[in-house]
Amino acid sequence: MTNIYVVGVGMTPFGKFMDKSIRTLAHQAVADAMKDAGAVVSDVGAAFYANTVQGAMEGQLMVGGQVVLRSMGFETIPITNVENACASGSTAFHLAHTYLRAGIVDVALAVGVEKMYYEDRAKVNSLFDGAWDVENADKIVADLQAIGKGVEPPPGRAEPPGTRSVFMDVYASLAKAHMRRFGTTERHLAAVAAKNHHHSVTNERAQYRKDMSLDEVLAARMISWPLTLPMCAPISDGASAVILCTEEALPRFKSARPIKVLASVLASGSERDGAAFERHLCRTAALKAYDQAGVGPDEMDVAEVHDASAFAEIIQTENLGFCELGQGGWLAERGETTIGGRIPVNPSGGLESKGHPVGASGLGQLFELVSQLRGEAGSRQVEGARHAIAENGGGFYGYEEAAATITILAN
Repeated sequence: MTNIYVVGVGMTPFGKFMDKSIRTLAHQAVADAMKDAGAVVSDVGAAFYANTVQGAMEGQLMVGGQVVLRSMGFETIPITNVENACASGSTAFHLAHTYLRAGIVDVALAVGVEKMYYEDRAKVNSLFDGAWDVENADKIVADLQAIGKGVEPPPGRAEPPGTRSVFMDVYASLAKAHMRRFGTTERHLAAVAAKNHHHSVTNERAQYRKDMSLDEVLAARMISWPLTLPMCAPISDGASAVILCTEEALPRFKSARPIKVLASVLASGSERDGAAFERHLCRTAALKAYDQAGVGPDEMDVAEVHDASAFAEIIQTENLGFCELGQGGWLAERGETTIGGRIPVNPSGGLESKGHPVGASGLGQLFELVSQLRGEAGSRQVEGARHAIAENGGGFYGYEEAAATITILAN
């Protein structure tokens, strides 16, 4: 079976762009990826377009990819619209990779785009209510409150009333369960966020580029205890794109700096018990990806994980095998996940600092890892990076994400 390579990547800055449309953002990312690959429109045999909120916010409920990409000249080819919550972009990548492995085409495009800043902020926040089982929302809330029961905020640390994404309450409950089981602390969470805000300072595409100390993170506004504002990913506008091709098509892209795809795994959650951390879908998907790639966690040089909250990074470093279950907080506190540490995680600044335009986030992770493996990440370069791994989760079901992808790349 043929090997698959990334030959082009493109990514807009992530941030608040009230004057830019979905089309404008997508065009910029795709054009940059095409230029990076040295490709033209006629090279692309299929496209996969990821987006989650355009339909609800703008009324473009269907054929969004066809509308956006045809205006760039992509006509007659198969165009597939992808929605898998926050894992939409990486799912588009997985589908493009699968299409190529199947031999249907030899070049494919994956693009993710999101515009989340609108005047009606309450409506934007309400969209996240649709990323879990809406029919059983009350039961979900009760189950989450139960797993975190007995872990209460210290005096003066409770969150104030206010509007926030329901997912911050989800992550807060999961964090409390982890604190109760393993002794994870607020300072561990703050260590993750401080590290990511430090990494983002030199990332010109990041939404937030302000360095923050651990104590500044802890002193920030409480969102949902134990999560303060800097521990939570913002909403964002932005787009990212990746061009993939088969090994046989590589000679057509003479200016490309190809990166090999060693594994691409897409998984869904299960009806596991909330305490069964060893059965987390990202852990089982990672094991499958390592097997597919023929490498293990000790061979990873750099990682991008789905840190929609600081706690999410802690659990995902455990799931990816960078430490034992329950030790993710200590891993961050010791500095092992910082650039220069044993396994740098989120050198881009992660979702907490780089931003989180939902449909584009997974491909944004791959933009960073391709840059790292090419040695083109500038002052945030991880020296000698040869293998890289990305984890991208989407939605929520039971006690974990509804969907997740694991991608392993190599130079």
